[in-house]
Amino acid sequence: MKWPYKVRHRKNGPVLAKVYRPGEGRPSYRVAWRAGGKRMMKSFPSFAGPLGARVFAENLAREAAHGSQVAALSATEATTALAIRDALDHFRRETGRTVSAVTAVTEYLDAARKLAGRPLAEAVAGYLGTVVTVRLVDLGVAINEFLASQKAKTQAAEGKRSQLSPDYAYMCGHFLGNFAKMFPGLALRDLTKDQLDLFFAAKRRAELAPKSRNHYRASLKQFLKWAVKKDYLPANHRLLEAPSMERETLTGGETGFYRPEELRQLLDAADDELRPIIALCGLAGLRVQEALRLTWTDVFRVEDHIEMLASKSKTRSRRLVDTVPALAAWLAPRRHLKGPLWTAKSTQYIHRFTELRKSLKIPSRKNGLRHAFCTYHFALHDNENLTAKQAGNSPAMIHQHYKGLATKREAQAWFDVRPIRAENVVAFPAS
Repeated sequence: MKWPYKVRHRKNGPVLAKVYRPGEGRPSYRVAWRAGGKRMMKSFPSFAGPLGARVFAENLAREAAHGSQVAALSATEATTALAIRDALDHFRRETGRTVSAVTAVTEYLDAARKLAGRPLAEAVAGYLGTVVTVRLVDLGVAINEFLASQKAKTQAAEGKRSQLSPDYAYMCGHFLGNFAKMFPGLALRDLTKDQLDLFFAAKRRAELAPKSRNHYRASLKQFLKWAVKKDYLPANHRLLEAPSMERETLTGGETGFYRPEELRQLLDAADDELRPIIALCGLAGLRVQEALRLTWTDVFRVEDHIEMLASKSKTRSRRLVDTVPALAAWLAPRRHLKGPLWTAKSTQYIHRFTELRKSLKIPSRKNGLRHAFCTYHFALHDNENLTAKQAGNSPAMIHQHYKGLATKREAQAWFDVRPIRAENVVAFPAS
């Protein structure tokens, strides 16, 4: 055998490795080869055998012939490569995701450049602290949870006003209940803008007045905002960008209001529970819900005025409303009463008022008593600021909706609707 022993992949192929025998001062066999432009060398205690120099050299030649770069690795580099392989394999088994070594290294290096020396783990922890994991929940289940939270806000402590009107919560539940019925089994996080558009395109919603559709939109917006806080929706869900969620501009329709002779009929025919509420809405301009919240102490505490406390006003701001002589006359027989004016639900008042109106064959006019007060008060005083102060509204709204609807003579007739004088009725002086 000639030394050095030359190893080729094929008989006439180039020499890919050489094995040198032991020499003076060198008791081991040595394998020499070139990889990556560098001369590499490794020592072995024997020439033959599975762990000898010849087998190693022949394996090197075979790999080099097939383009393998393994031979270019040092022992340390080979150990590191195997550790990387094991780490990537563990990641695959743990997450189900396959990542190549090249991808792992290049992505890390790209992140390291951007972090300018900060540890990658620290940056990831900071990022995860700002990212919300959206939870999977059925649309109907989420709506029921939201409505339960709304109902809790309708409960008021003793002597306090609830955070949310029970009537408003009821209507919100009605709107959202219809929405949930249209998409049974849908995960909230899968809700799309197209589905919102489909909901509003349904015949039942398309036939509603724009104001009613706006009420639907308001309820949905509150629900979606709540869902983001509950991590049921991502903050960037963009559902409000659906064309159907754009608030409709309300066209100025005709303001419906009752006439003096109709007020007379309503007050004369009303029972003792309905009459004070009708009088307060028509002759003091209170909103129905405001009147229903009053106590008799609120009515008579301040002389010649109805005291609308902030806790009972729609705008949550206190105001004093003049008690005009006609109103004082209707309220006088009840000066001895204590407690609330109305003890039943507000829906019961609406039902009973509707029955009364129908029995008198008086046309339906939504908020007709308050609209009448604002119309006639503005006609009588020609001062939108004064009327706005009494009604708890803005001068602009008064001017826009009530200007020029009645004459001063009609206004005088409205505010002169008094009870037929009886022995138990005490006339109050003008305020």
